[in-house]
Amino acid sequence: MARWREQVIAAGWMVLMWNLLWGRFSLGNLVGGLLVAVAVLVFFPLPPVTLDARLRPVALLDLTVRFVAELVTASVHVAWVAVRPGYRPRSAIIAVELRVRTDLNLALTAELLSLVPGTLILDVDRKAGVLYVHVFDVRGTGNLTRSRRRIRDVERRLLRAIGSPAEVRLLTSHPVEEGPNR
Repeated sequence: MARWREQVIAAGWMVLMWNLLWGRFSLGNLVGGLLVAVAVLVFFPLPPVTLDARLRPVALLDLTVRFVAELVTASVHVAWVAVRPGYRPRSAIIAVELRVRTDLNLALTAELLSLVPGTLILDVDRKAGVLYVHVFDVRGTGNLTRSRRRIRDVERRLLRAIGSPAEVRLLTSHPVEEGPNR
């Protein structure tokens, strides 16, 4: 039953997007959008996403404020490195194991990280719950440790904002081992 409800919601969104792309709502666009939505859902079925999330407004506000602060700080840092004469930044690729390995958590954490200048998700290992992240301007192992901590902080804030109670419990029951390669 839940699967049908998810597909009806997805079809509704696709029909809405179809009409917005055409620039007007008409019977023809409605029928065309419905045909496209049914074709997409039949021929390209989406994997089931279990959404057991709970919205926590205070934690969501914390996530938003910190994300905007990080966005501004990282933008200024990347701009400074770009205009700094003679400076050659070093980059690194790090693997960060997330504590909650759901597809939704991996996707949302990866999206938040990719929006911040200086970090880019290169690959995701879904089974192991590992993000491979390109980090800009690394000067030593201390920077790598801070980058891993920052990524896990994004995951923690995200799960506290919209995670299920079981996911939030995982944050406290599975502490992260810190080290240069973890």
